[in-house]
Amino acid sequence: MTHTAVTSAAPARPSPATVVELLKPITWFAPMWAFGCGVVSSGVPIAERWPAVLLGVALAGPLVCGTSQVANDWFDRHVDAINEPKRPVPSGRAPGQSALHIAIAWSLVSLVVGALLGLWAFAAAVVALVFAWTYSAPPLRLKRNGWWGCAAVGACYEGLPWFTGAAVMTAAFPDWRILCLAGLYSLGAHGIMTLNDFKSVQGDRRLGLRSLPVQLGVDGAARLACVVMAVPQVIVVVLLAAWGREIYAAAVAGLLLAQVFLMVRLLRRPADLAAWYNATGTTLYVIGMLVSAFAVRSLIPEVGA
Repeated sequence: MTHTAVTSAAPARPSPATVVELLKPITWFAPMWAFGCGVVSSGVPIAERWPAVLLGVALAGPLVCGTSQVANDWFDRHVDAINEPKRPVPSGRAPGQSALHIAIAWSLVSLVVGALLGLWAFAAAVVALVFAWTYSAPPLRLKRNGWWGCAAVGACYEGLPWFTGAAVMTAAFPDWRILCLAGLYSLGAHGIMTLNDFKSVQGDRRLGLRSLPVQLGVDGAARLACVVMAVPQVIVVVLLAAWGREIYAAAVAGLLLAQVFLMVRLLRRPADLAAWYNATGTTLYVIGMLVSAFAVRSLIPEVGA
């Protein structure tokens, strides 16, 4: 009787709900938003390419980002067994190597979708998947060092999806101004990811993961994160003004000024307020991304005229 009960409690494969939990839909917003910024910045009307836009949104969020989440859960299974035993893999709700198989399958689907969207979208998908796997998987396991790990996540969440959105709409390599904005906002996202590491600083210390809060201390990492988030936005303001988009530059500057006021509060108690800032200041940051995308949207058609 006991054997039967144990057997029935252990699923042969993960349930659909467990698969969704592994894919972590809440994490999809950032790359889907960045993809949307790329679409807007291209200057091409969405109505002309709406099937590609839908595929691209799926590629950025559920597929590539989802792959990274499942791969991370698989390679962190031993750590999670100690710190978060209720997660799908250590709890047995994703039994055996099912999480690994899902991550591999999702990677292959991502490559197929990327190929359907064109050469540059496929290339971006390949790079993003390389980051997604090397972030968590040995021997590189980029997450072991905050400098590399935050850079990889920032690129996957902001720069690469933005590039992909523009490439999908134009069916070409994006304009250099689009690349500048995508690269700058990707760099700024390094700071956002640093703040995101504050929630696990104690566990990282015990497990030997050298996140930036571990390397620099909470106060030092918070100061660095603020600088890394702010400086790229200052450069964006300067570039938009230089490109003759003064109103957009002023809007981004206003959003940055509001972030600075929030940063001042953050730096008083960074350990307690990191999550608060990621819910407030980061919102202003991504709004600035969209404002910048609209600025370039109004610029590109003039260049091509």
